[in-house]
Amino acid sequence: MSKKALITGITGQDGAYLAQFLLSKGYEVHGMARRSSSSDVNTARLKWLGIERDVRIVDGNLLDLSGLIRTVSDIKPDEVYNLAAQSFVFSSWQQPLLTGEVTALGVTNVLEALRIAKPDARFYQASSSEMYGLVQHPIQSEKTPFYPRSPYAVAKLYGHWITVNYRESFGIHASSGILFNHESPLRGIEFVTRKVTDAVAKIKLGLDRELRLGNIEAKRDWGHARDYVQAMWLMLQQDKADDYVVATGRTSTVRMMCEIAFEHVGLNVNDHLVIDEKLFRPAEVEILLGDPAKAKEKLGWEAKTTLEEMIREMVDADIARHKKA
Repeated sequence: MSKKALITGITGQDGAYLAQFLLSKGYEVHGMARRSSSSDVNTARLKWLGIERDVRIVDGNLLDLSGLIRTVSDIKPDEVYNLAAQSFVFSSWQQPLLTGEVTALGVTNVLEALRIAKPDARFYQASSSEMYGLVQHPIQSEKTPFYPRSPYAVAKLYGHWITVNYRESFGIHASSGILFNHESPLRGIEFVTRKVTDAVAKIKLGLDRELRLGNIEAKRDWGHARDYVQAMWLMLQQDKADDYVVATGRTSTVRMMCEIAFEHVGLNVNDHLVIDEKLFRPAEVEILLGDPAKAKEKLGWEAKTTLEEMIREMVDADIARHKKA
């Protein structure tokens, strides 16, 4: 019999790529998605990957413990991947309470549902490099102290430690992936990489003239989501649950990322880039650089896609989108 996986946040970037990967492994994939009165579940990313008919969507919300217990009881998953969150850092200052409820306490609800209804299921928690914040070491590993600099990062830190706590308190096979920035053509338009590639596509096609950004000197360790979801799966195949940094080990500025995108279409970044102080964060994270040595040693995982390859792929995808519109 094939394994069953339950993915919260399946309609997001990571959820869609993870679903595609698990289907390729022969899994029966269930995805939990939150509905609203204004729209049905947005399956655009699943459709982009051509798998929307291959996954089974169930209604759910991280804040509804009874619903989570019922979902886990019905599906009886072998593996649960908690990818759902209020995941936009900038919005977490405008919605700090919602971010805390969903991104922090929501993790506890999923773990409680597993403890009650399926304690032998293996659990993955999507932790974040944003937890390092005001970095305490130039290269961040699993042993680097955390110093979160946004409500989002604080909430993620709670989710990270409650996962450790359930692992140690109840023996649940619960692992956290401390994922550094990972992008793709499926990234939401509100995130800086996709904002850049979409703007470059519009400018190249004559649909726009400028790209407005905040702190372009911030440095990030960028990888491809398609590579990173494989690390999630590998964590749950280990005999012992643990926490892993998932990163490329290379950092680049936002400016460098912009240069790659504009150069790909034969444009000069300086002709179109506008710095807007309104887009600066209240508390900035200046640099993130992950040390993926443990993931390479224990999981046999390493990033395959370079920043240049990823940004070019994203620009080409956005150009195709706008040509089709």
